[in-house]
Amino acid sequence: MSYVSGFLLAVPEKNKAAYKAMTEAAWDIFKEYGCLSVQENWGVDTPDGKVTSFPMAVKREEGEAVVFSWMTWPDKASADKGFEAMMNDPRMKDMPEMPFDGMRMMWGGFEPLVTLTAD
Repeated sequence: MSYVSGFLLAVPEKNKAAYKAMTEAAWDIFKEYGCLSVQENWGVDTPDGKVTSFPMAVKREEGEAVVFSWMTWPDKASADKGFEAMMNDPRMKDMPEMPFDGMRMMWGGFEPLVTLTAD
């Protein structure tokens, strides 16, 4: 069964190009360790909520956008092995600096429940 590593974070709008470049620079490493795909989504309609919302979840500040992203893997074991290998890969130290506050990033692992396509 496939597996999804999901992420939610706030990125300063002025750092959009740097964020995109960081992800693109890391893709070859992600792919080498078994990642099947990466999807980065820049928030353009993420309204503030009264009880909960994407902006509240990441403590979005003025001038920041919410980013919702995910990586797909063949299965959980591949994701676990891939992340461990990436964290120990010396090339990761050469990656561009994270252009966001990593303390406000959240992540988790998910098993797909339903996939519907228009094909």
